[in-house]
This record gives sequence, structure tokens and C-alpha cells, in this order.
Amino acid sequence: MNLQSTSILAAMLGIISVQTGAAVGKSIFTLVGPEGVAALRLGISALVMLVLLRPWRIWQPANLPGLIGYGVMMGAMNLLIYRAMLYIPVGVAVSIEVVGPLAVALLASRRRIDLLWIGLSLLGLVLLPWGSGQQGLDPRGVAYALGAAAAWGLYVKFGTRVAIHGKQAVASGMLVAALFGAPLGVVQAGEQLLQPWVLAIGLSVALLSSMVPYLLDMYAMRHLPAQVFGILLSASPAMAALAGWLVLGEALSLLQCAGVAAIAAACAGAALVGRRQ
Repeated sequence: MNLQSTSILAAMLGIISVQTGAAVGKSIFTLVGPEGVAALRLGISALVMLVLLRPWRIWQPANLPGLIGYGVMMGAMNLLIYRAMLYIPVGVAVSIEVVGPLAVALLASRRRIDLLWIGLSLLGLVLLPWGSGQQGLDPRGVAYALGAAAAWGLYVKFGTRVAIHGKQAVASGMLVAALFGAPLGVVQAGEQLLQPWVLAIGLSVALLSSMVPYLLDMYAMRHLPAQVFGILLSASPAMAALAGWLVLGEALSLLQCAGVAAIAAACAGAALVGRRQ
């Protein structure tokens, strides 16, 4: 297997890891709630990264506003998407969430072809409620997913400002996210968070959702063109739907699957055409 093939495999494994972690996290919502899961994921990830990456080396006054904004959006994104998953399937929530960074990319563009990606993403959003019973999707879940989409879009904006600091920036952002996200989980779940087996699941969620995919993505981005990496990331909605089905038994209807596919195609198209221009 050559270097490019290995890098593509790493990127795909990273996507699988993130979405599997999301589904595993949802499996303990009845015990610690979405805020509790977010607290475990952010808190454990922050502690590990703090020890391994020593991010305080970049905590100069000039860097702090960008790092804090990056971390706040990271935490908001986690909290909101877990709240969304409380009411709607994982695959649907992630499909709505990815519209955030897609919108950021398209709003900065003036190409006519981007109207196609906007149309595809809107078509996907229209199809997602079909198949969730007579009542459709719970509006609370949709609202939280849209909030997560907005947070992800701002996360990308802040991320571009601090990307020069690499791993230390991610570790710093994770610490900021944990500082305001973890207390919410403690308030909701209390002593339940300290149960050994809950901590074990929390560690698995942190590994699957944050630490493992972060390392895999760093490897993939080092060896793949940004265009290829962006196209691979467009598989996130489909992977989320698959993980929700395998881990939680969340089967989507054919129309919902078509909606997921339309949003994924919009992300892939925007990444492919955007890098060619």
C-alpha cells in the first residue's frame, strides 16, 4: 500500500471513528444526558491533550482571543449536536450539522456552479424529515442541529486564525471547550459521571470522537491534497447514518437516505470544484 492509499485509509478511519463515537455517546444519554456525554468527551480529551501536547507554550496575549473563540465554538458544537441527537437520529443530526461549514465555504464563493451545491444541500434538508412518522422530525432536534451547524461554521472561521499553531491550538481549544462544557455536564449528571463504567464509556467516546480521529486526520492532511481530504470528509453524513443504524438501531427511510446522500454530494462537489478553481 502506497503513501497516498495509507493516507486515504487514515482519513476514512478517522471519519468512522468520529461517527461511531457519537453513536456510542448517545447510548448513555439515559444515564448522564447529552451534557454529561459532552463533559466526558471534552474533559477527558482536554486532560490527555494538556499532558501530551503542553499547549501553554502558545498562550501569549496576542493568541488568546482566537484560541478562546475557537474553543468556545468547539464546545458549543459538541453540546448542541449531542442535544440534537437526543431528539433526532444521529445520521440526520450530522447531515444538518455539516451544512454549517458548507455554507461558510459557499458564501465566500462567487461561482455559478455553487448554486448546484446550494440546491443539493437544500434538497437534502427537505428530504430529511420524510420517514420519521406522522409528526416528522422533532423541531427541538432540528433547532439544536442548526445551532451546531452555525457553531461549526464559526469554528472553521476561528480555526483558520489559529491553525498556524497546529496541535497546540487544538489542545488549547479543547481545554477552553471543557472549561465551560464540563460544568454543564456535572450539573446535569452529578455523581453518575464518576461511576467507573460510565468513565470507561466516556474514555471510549473521547478516544473515538476526539483523540484517535485527530491523530488520523493530522496524518492524512500531511500527505493528501486539501481537495482530496475535503471530498473524503463529505462521507461524514453517510457514516453517521451507518453508525446510528449499527450501534443504536436507527434505521432511516429511503427518502432520508436520499437526503443524506444529497448533502454529502453537495459537500463533495463544493470541495472538488472549490479546489480546482
